[in-house]
Amino acid sequence: MSQPDEIRKIQTQGVHHITLTGADRQTSIDFWEGVLGMPFIFDQPNLDNPDEGHLYFDPGDGRLITIFTNETRTPDPARTPTDPGCVHHLAFNVSQASFWQAAKRLEARGIKHSGPKDRGFMDSIYFTDPMGLLIELASYRFEPPEGCRHADVMIEAHRIRVARGDHHIDREHLADAIELLVERRHQSLSADRGAKNPY
Repeated sequence: MSQPDEIRKIQTQGVHHITLTGADRQTSIDFWEGVLGMPFIFDQPNLDNPDEGHLYFDPGDGRLITIFTNETRTPDPARTPTDPGCVHHLAFNVSQASFWQAAKRLEARGIKHSGPKDRGFMDSIYFTDPMGLLIELASYRFEPPEGCRHADVMIEAHRIRVARGDHHIDREHLADAIELLVERRHQSLSADRGAKNPY
């Protein structure tokens, strides 16, 4: 009698791309490159639908945002569905320098937005694309230590927050997580690496 195959994970290694249904070609280029600054890097037909185009944009990390276009579709600013299983929003990373210019630059185009939102570990601002999809511009309030990722800091900050019974991650949790990661991952000749007051 044969044994069933062992159940194993399929290990992901990052987001490869996200594909959205857009309106016409020019609206897509004007928004993704002309508003969000994503270089337009690749253009071909939708290989599953010859009536559509397939545009590729670089969101800044070498991954891809792709858009299916059709010249018969027009922008519809009504909010996209948020039912279970639907995409609620897409968040894109921006620097603090860019984040604090975002509201002014959206307003120059007449784009309504949420204004800056304090998320404890990051700052956020929300607005919709021409198709009604909610877009978030998110900016971390910290840089991870050398050799660490933002996710490494976040999981340590979460553990610290939970241990202290705090409501959400904030700057102090992040600072303590960064200190912990440096102590754990970076060597020192000192026998005692505790905090000191030399004054």
